[in-house]
Amino acid sequence: MGENPVNHHSEPTPGVPPSQKVRSFPTTPGVYLMKDSEARVIYVGKAVNLRNRAGSYFTAAAETDRRTADLIPEIADIDYIEAESEVDALLLESRLIKDIQPRFNSLLKDDKTFPYLQITTREDFPRVEFTRQPRTSGVKLYGPFTSAGQLRGTISVLQRIFRFRTCSLDIEENDQRWRWFRPCLLASINQCTAPCNMRISREDYREDIRRLRVFLDGGRKGLLKELEQAMQNASRELKFEKAARIRDEIKALENLNLRGDLESHAQPEVFYIDPRKGMSGLRRTLKLDENPRRIEGLDIAHLQGSDTVASLVQFIDGLPFKPGYRRYRIRTVEGVDDFASMREVISRRFGGNAAEENPFPDLLLIDGGKGQLNAVLETFKLIGVTPPTTVSLAKREEEVFVPGQADPLRLSRHSFGLRLLQYVRDEAHRFAQHYHHILRNKSSLGENNTRRKSRRHGRDTDTNQ
Repeated sequence: MGENPVNHHSEPTPGVPPSQKVRSFPTTPGVYLMKDSEARVIYVGKAVNLRNRAGSYFTAAAETDRRTADLIPEIADIDYIEAESEVDALLLESRLIKDIQPRFNSLLKDDKTFPYLQITTREDFPRVEFTRQPRTSGVKLYGPFTSAGQLRGTISVLQRIFRFRTCSLDIEENDQRWRWFRPCLLASINQCTAPCNMRISREDYREDIRRLRVFLDGGRKGLLKELEQAMQNASRELKFEKAARIRDEIKALENLNLRGDLESHAQPEVFYIDPRKGMSGLRRTLKLDENPRRIEGLDIAHLQGSDTVASLVQFIDGLPFKPGYRRYRIRTVEGVDDFASMREVISRRFGGNAAEENPFPDLLLIDGGKGQLNAVLETFKLIGVTPPTTVSLAKREEEVFVPGQADPLRLSRHSFGLRLLQYVRDEAHRFAQHYHHILRNKSSLGENNTRRKSRRHGRDTDTNQ
């Protein structure tokens, strides 16, 4: 998962209270992160104008407002992350709240997700669908969209233009039984070409879908220009109802801009993976005695090639268990050295009394290839700990490396076991990347760490979810 292309700003200003610090915030969109005296993020909010929105918390009205009265006294510091647009700010806010789970955020801690527009690709007559649970294959996805209502309205407008189907029928080109099928009302009002009644050929229908995809992929300018001209013509002819309808259609199509992209605004939790089948598949593939009910995934991430962080995510019964997530700031490694960083994390997670505080998983997944796996196994040997079942997953070919086997396992891309491993691996990567949002400004990272360590008298500064 790619990281959001945003600028991180958090340079500490000694002696400057948050109420003064916000005056230097930009007037651009973004998110602001409020922290307590222990540098823990306690609230995340979005803003169209960072300076104005963050500054509104430091007023007399905010101190007495029941919604903010408890929060205000605990704000010891405040940072911000710029976003390219209001949409990016909204999606980034949602992601950070789910990752960090700040104490004073409540509305977005649940399973609320943003919807997608989904076009099936492996059918003779592809469907266009609104969905909050997109498929992992056989579809072309657009989104996530920030407004479910606007997306539904936009699909309706697109359907009037491109006349695609939105039904759930399984229509095959040469199935003659469709010749006598009665189409729905959308065919009667000319909003669907009715492939369910064989009124359009497979080639012609798929050409309409191709034009729709061109439009969604950025080719909107020509169509919007045509609609603008049609609206003006209707107005000149005093057909005001028609002009108003076209105006609304233009507005709906422009709402297509109110979306994120699949990589920067990933929502891994919406891509459904059958957890039971995933665990069963891994039990068979890895020749385990029982289903791996508790899985942990490890990932290493680098910030500008200097600062290194790691994440350890935990899945129970095939689903993310957020209280078990851990972040680590690498302490002993200079520069970029994934093997050494993994050795440090393994020692801290599994060495000493760690096992008493946090039981070992049934399966440990390492992001990487054979080299990363061997580095981890050597670390277990050095610290005198018998490792749990440990495998690694290499991203390029999605190969699974298993201890004692020279060649990797190559699972079917559609196997339930591989999909579960990919989910754990991608979640660990995403969680490690978003650690940078909490560590604040790139250039002042080391300075912040020194100040916090001093203030906490040597306490561990890892951030736990």
